Amino acid sequence: MSKDTQIGGNHYKDMAIQPVEFIQKNRLDYCQGNVIKYVCRFRHKNGKEDLLKAKHYIDLLIEQEEFPDWKKEVQ
Repeated sequence: MSKDTQIGGNHYKDMAIQPVEFIQKNRLDYCQGNVIKYVCRFRHKNGKEDLLKAKHYIDLLIEQEEFPDWKKEVQ
């Protein structure tokens, strides 16, 4: 299975559930999925940089909630 192979490190392989499984099973969108991905891996890959990436996607989600028309324009 594709989940058994990880390209670019092994920061997900030791997790009880891989972020991609959680994201797919919960039908999260792109921004939500990236928040999960970066928060799950920050201690094992890029530290603060991954947390800042997660924060960026959270900020995008907040903007989508505050300005619903912005989301419609992107789609």
